[in-house]
Amino acid sequence: MLDELSKEELKVEIVEELFKKIKNEFEEIGEKERKVEQLRTIEQGGKICNEYAQEFKKIARGSGYERWPLIEEFKRGLNRGIRRKLIEAKSPPSSIEE
Repeated sequence: MLDELSKEELKVEIVEELFKKIKNEFEEIGEKERKVEQLRTIEQGGKICNEYAQEFKKIARGSGYERWPLIEEFKRGLNRGIRRKLIEAKSPPSSIEE
């Protein structure tokens, strides 16, 4: 009987550990999805470019976006006039810093 009780306790511990791991995975996925949604909707609006860039970078951390897709989302959120100037530039910037 004690042997059976020990097995049951072990099962409970394993199940609890599994639930913790599942919860952590889903929370991480949820955070990534939230950041991606924020990247897709952020706009410069009345902010100066530096303020917009800082806010964008903060959201971008942990989003999973890198390089070209990240730059495209950044440009999409810029005010129309700035976006137009970037398109017309002889050598368009290849990073957010530029």
